Amino acid sequence: MKKINVYMQKLRNLPVHLCFVLGFLVCSNSCKDFLSVDDYFMNMTQLDSVFQRQDLVDQYIRGAASYLPNEGNLWTSSSNPFQGASDENFTSWNDNRHAAIRYLLDEVTPFSSDYNNYPNYYQGIRKANIVLSRIGEVPDISDIDRRDYMGRCYFLRGYYMYLLLLQYGPTPVAPDEAFDVTADVETIALERATYDEVVDYICQNLEKAYEFLWDTREASSDMNIPTKSVALAVMSRVLLYAASPWYNGNPFYSDWKRKSDGEYFINQREENSKWGEAAVMAKRLINTNKYKLFTSPKETDTPVLPVSVAENIGEATFPDGVRVKDIDPYRSFAYIFNGEVPRLLNDEIIYSCTPSTTGDSPLWIAAPYQLGGGNGLNLTQDCADAFYMKDGCDINSSSSTYPYPQPGTPASYNAIGNSGQAAFSGYQLRPNTAGMYKDREMRFYATMGFCHRFWPGTSYTGTDEALKNVEVTYYSDGTAAPNQNYPEDYNRTGYTCVKYIHIEDNLKQSAAVRPKSFPIFRYAEILLNYAEALNELNADFTDLATGITVQSRDETEILSAFNQIRWRAGLPGMTELPDQFTMRNLIKRERQIEFMCEGRRYHDLRRWGQDAMEAYNRPVRGMNVKAKLNARKDFYTVTTLTSYFPRLARRVFTWKNYFCPIPKTAMNKNNKLVQIKIRDGNESIRN
Repeated sequence: MKKINVYMQKLRNLPVHLCFVLGFLVCSNSCKDFLSVDDYFMNMTQLDSVFQRQDLVDQYIRGAASYLPNEGNLWTSSSNPFQGASDENFTSWNDNRHAAIRYLLDEVTPFSSDYNNYPNYYQGIRKANIVLSRIGEVPDISDIDRRDYMGRCYFLRGYYMYLLLLQYGPTPVAPDEAFDVTADVETIALERATYDEVVDYICQNLEKAYEFLWDTREASSDMNIPTKSVALAVMSRVLLYAASPWYNGNPFYSDWKRKSDGEYFINQREENSKWGEAAVMAKRLINTNKYKLFTSPKETDTPVLPVSVAENIGEATFPDGVRVKDIDPYRSFAYIFNGEVPRLLNDEIIYSCTPSTTGDSPLWIAAPYQLGGGNGLNLTQDCADAFYMKDGCDINSSSSTYPYPQPGTPASYNAIGNSGQAAFSGYQLRPNTAGMYKDREMRFYATMGFCHRFWPGTSYTGTDEALKNVEVTYYSDGTAAPNQNYPEDYNRTGYTCVKYIHIEDNLKQSAAVRPKSFPIFRYAEILLNYAEALNELNADFTDLATGITVQSRDETEILSAFNQIRWRAGLPGMTELPDQFTMRNLIKRERQIEFMCEGRRYHDLRRWGQDAMEAYNRPVRGMNVKAKLNARKDFYTVTTLTSYFPRLARRVFTWKNYFCPIPKTAMNKNNKLVQIKIRDGNESIRN
């Protein structure tokens, strides 16, 4: 009995990780573990020993970061639905490995178990809190390392809340200090914070992270650990989203309030100054002069710029002094993603992770059977149509110099033969390529896989020559037709994503896939964040904390940021700033192209508001993959795919789809949590 009394006395001082309720019960593993007092004190003894050695603290922080998703596994076994549920694509399977398609098909409810990140992200916050509360106990650590460890934990607190905000919208903010374990559930159960309160919490923690984190990480093994700049990049994105129409003065959520104090979860009064805050944050990162757009030098096979583009660019240079005319636009974009350039040598990537190189990789889902792939990623016709012609003209208003063929005409589906530039920058445009894919901008070729695209897969060293140098065709009897053992493994639209694929990559050859770094944040985003925020800013804004002032619709700054993206792609820049509406749409288009299949489109459409409703409710179109090789005209007919593939290409997007539902398991454990109230013509609540 005395032993039990001692235990119970100690239980009164248990930390948050045994009893804190945010909509999940954070026991050791289960309620049975909670009742196992001996097990608890064994674990506590182990935790006490962690803070006696620096190396163990470092391991513990890495463990706290283990709940972070691998954001580079975009489609297969992904940790979030953001790319798989984008309007850019759909997968050829509706299964647990590709569950994001269920968001497109309206098969997700609060009872769904897919992408249940809610408890894991709070677990990560809890572990970061433990380190911050006990870091002072570590005896063998220098002040500089202690500060960095603290910075990493502040970063984790902010980043996990950022991830919760992206997926679920306003969610409870965990207190930094543990509740007393004698508190009742009603006391420790928390309501959702408002969207703005979550943003404030994220930025407060990331500002602390910025204060403590190191400036650089020199070791390649530490490249995925955040630095000061990463904290700024996250805040740049968060503040841009917070300034956007769906989260800033949106009357749609006028009846969604917190019960305790009546606060709106989404503020009801638009604050234009939020664009100023977003612009300042982007400017802070730009001013570090640590990052620049990646460029690859011009080579003998670099394509010649169209005359109109060359005249527009003139002698323009990037901030580091490189002349725009002296770069290779295709390699400059492709090498960011395909592993040609090591992460340490890429000054555009601010924060990255390492995606899979096997069965969960972007290579596997996109590549045909011959290269060991699943051939099950389908990009839409809208993706293909978004890219410009090589002279910067839209396909619907192309120039006489580089005309885009009208769909259905012989010029659109006939093979280009050997006319024009068949090879450039190490890329081969095959003679059988349809005319509709000729003379497109370089990002098109670095992003889109299409019928008759050449897949080298040169790392294969076996004797079967059919397993490399494949000209992939998506006709029903083409080279990418499904293997008889896997009849569902075929492309449904005639388009896939090649952004993360190197010419050497071949899954048929063991360990022959180039390692890649997926850019979670890259400098191109910061430039477009800056341009967008300035374009939307209706009055000059000064940040009192930093003293940085940004001017409303500053023409010089907007065009400087915007044109860098265009020039790097080999396109003409803007010579003068158009009206706000026109520039807004140009920036949206540039983000769509530049960040295609990087997980950004999902959030951009939602934060812009009505854009999501329009994009997701357009019919899903692609090529007619039911056609055979001898019916090119039929294949290259833009086809609405809903009737062909209703189980995959059907789309449903309503007001409820702007946020994911908090899982029902969490709702059951916290009666203060409420789902978002949805108005869809009939007053209804999703629960």
